[in-house]
Amino acid sequence: MNDVLAKLIDEGLLDPEKAAQVRSATAAGKPLDDALRAVNGVSEDKLLRSIAAYFDVPFVDLEADGAKYAPSKEFLAKFPARILIDRGLMPLAENGDGVAIVTSKLFDTTGLDELRLATGLDVHPVIAPSAEIDRFIKKYLGVGADTLQSMSLDDANDVKVVEEFNDENLDLSTAAHDASIIKFVNQVMAEALELRATDVHVEPFESQLRVRYRIDGVLQEANIPPQVRKYHAAIVSRIKILSHLDIAEKRLPQDGRIRLKIAGREIDLRVSVIPMIHGEAVVLRILDRGDALLGLEHLGMGSREVKVWQQVLDLPHGIILVTGPTGSGKTTSLYAALSKINNSDLKIITIEDPVEYQLRGINQIQVNTKSGLTFASGLRSILRHDPDVVLIGEIRDRETAEIAVQASLTGHLVFSTLHTNDAPGAATRLVEMGVEPYLVASSLEMVAAQRLVRLICPKCKEEMPRDEVAKLQAEFGKEVPSVLYRGAGCRNCQNSGYRGRQGVFEMMPITDDIRELILEHASSREIRKVAVQQGMTSLRDDGWRLIREGRTTAEEVLRSTKDEDMAVGSAPSPAGK
Repeated sequence: MNDVLAKLIDEGLLDPEKAAQVRSATAAGKPLDDALRAVNGVSEDKLLRSIAAYFDVPFVDLEADGAKYAPSKEFLAKFPARILIDRGLMPLAENGDGVAIVTSKLFDTTGLDELRLATGLDVHPVIAPSAEIDRFIKKYLGVGADTLQSMSLDDANDVKVVEEFNDENLDLSTAAHDASIIKFVNQVMAEALELRATDVHVEPFESQLRVRYRIDGVLQEANIPPQVRKYHAAIVSRIKILSHLDIAEKRLPQDGRIRLKIAGREIDLRVSVIPMIHGEAVVLRILDRGDALLGLEHLGMGSREVKVWQQVLDLPHGIILVTGPTGSGKTTSLYAALSKINNSDLKIITIEDPVEYQLRGINQIQVNTKSGLTFASGLRSILRHDPDVVLIGEIRDRETAEIAVQASLTGHLVFSTLHTNDAPGAATRLVEMGVEPYLVASSLEMVAAQRLVRLICPKCKEEMPRDEVAKLQAEFGKEVPSVLYRGAGCRNCQNSGYRGRQGVFEMMPITDDIRELILEHASSREIRKVAVQQGMTSLRDDGWRLIREGRTTAEEVLRSTKDEDMAVGSAPSPAGK
């Protein structure tokens, strides 16, 4: 040991004081690997490279060369997953000398000895940093591999899952409380939070249980062991128990809620269970109640859009609508607006389905259709509660729309959302719902349409090749700058090239000209033409702004705005879009 410490001191990786700390720790029985890691300010990567060179043990770079070492499922099946995960080991390859096992603890041979006894194979170590080994294990063994393997081998808990969904004989209550099932469900939820997922999808198929996470608006499949399919019923039952649902009811959809506290963060999970032909599918919507709400200045709006928002927030009454599909960030924009005007001079009441975030100082109501509390009935009660500002989660029908209009005409500032593809379509949608055009023209003050586009990962951002830029310039002309960027894909972004999202906006203030068009039953195309002439930027044009700033890609903007009705002032759509 003293020779190793002397080498590390010579190489500048340790100073004599830290070396003395390591000696004290090893004298107390701590392995040298752990003693070295406990010394603050020392790079594990550099330490391991030096130790590997001194003992002539191979050092592998799993981050850069992981694909070269990718083990097959048949090869991994020879090794107990629990030992690999508990000891931080991973088999890489079998050769003439035995099996190469990657480890970060050369001096702690307990794990290697356990593998020799369990497999009967001759194993020898290669070295890599512990964080890289952990990612490698998760990638190739999958979430909960040790848990599921222990269930397959351990009959002590008497968890019997009958194949082909004939699980009438299975005590689901007992199975759902099994420690291994609890651990697996917890591992899935923990990984989803770690990856910044907004939704978790658990989907049963004939011979597979698929788990997917929605990250930055795109579904990505989780790596889970194939044998998890056998425990589908117990997994769903565990989720039902957590969300206070009926585990015996498998024929009807159920909705519930789970509240978690993880590392000081309060997390709400909205649970939806729906029976499919191969079993019950579950979707968990993740709402991080600890997330700080952003102000308007952090939403990424252009200067014109910020100015329009500021102007409408100063209005004493009227309707402000935010439109777009589900998951386009409408609620976030509305909450940012409410946070801007929230003060002791105003009474603000919201009615939502569901209440996604709790806002300090704002009265929030949760829709409950079972008890008769709908948007329309709740809104009538709100107006008797002397509010100044009202937020309606969504205008879904004529009754809610008419009450919202009446509220605005009687001196209230009303915020709400509507499902339309663009801003001009909101006025015509209200008329189609049955609201009189003169009421829409009188009450509507501003409509904002928005989408979310993924941002280029800052860790792997790179310039696009000139030939690809030239193709886009030939297609879109002057909109395309001379230099474009993209993400190459790295660990930080799960190899997607994107990390995080930002809104693109289309804001249409209701001017006198647009009010006249609404009164004349004009189409949304006619309204759009006038709005563009008056300075409105389309969703796609606002996306080009982010492209020119090097924040996103043309591919991402085209994907998120492909349903946009191309009109005056927009770049031409690519062929076939």
